[in-house]
Amino acid sequence: MGNINKSDFTGVSSSTGLGGRIRTVREAMGLSLRDLSGRCDVSAPMLSQVERDETSPTLAVADRIAIGLGLSLSQLLRLGEGAPLTVVRKKERQKGRGKAGHSFESLTPQAAGQRYIVSVHRLKSGASTGGEDDPPIHGPGSRETLIVKKGSVALGIDEEEHVLKSGDSVTFEADLPHSIKNTGSGEAEFIAVVSAGLRQIQ
Repeated sequence: MGNINKSDFTGVSSSTGLGGRIRTVREAMGLSLRDLSGRCDVSAPMLSQVERDETSPTLAVADRIAIGLGLSLSQLLRLGEGAPLTVVRKKERQKGRGKAGHSFESLTPQAAGQRYIVSVHRLKSGASTGGEDDPPIHGPGSRETLIVKKGSVALGIDEEEHVLKSGDSVTFEADLPHSIKNTGSGEAEFIAVVSAGLRQIQ
């Protein structure tokens, strides 16, 4: 069994699934599935399924596998991501429009394996991001933090409405149907930070 270093993973890209990353590290360490099973207390058949991306491990199981490989889960997920930082210039922001009166810009790079998305949204008076009954656009396990920068908005979620003013913030389960409406007379602006669940970042 040999030591591992960064050069062992030059074939791992940010689009490689979690299973592929585990297999690459395991093989670089000279470990069999049974060896890794003994190190992380996860059965060899389960490890095989995870490596082939046939099943998604829970966060706790993924963490045990990472520890068995001598890594933190964060380190395992970051393998092959390349440069430690990415600058997005104002003119490079990806822009989009939702329903009438809703515009947004992405502040994070459009990269595979991105574990969170930060965007700035602007709503004209009376405009909203969508109806509360619309299907959620974020996948299972996603969470969102919203920070109001200007004006006032109302978050409709789980049959309740929460009014937020400039400087207020809220964190909620983003995989639930929800909407954000400008309740003021002027333009409202807020920043949204959406973190992905484990299944989304593989």
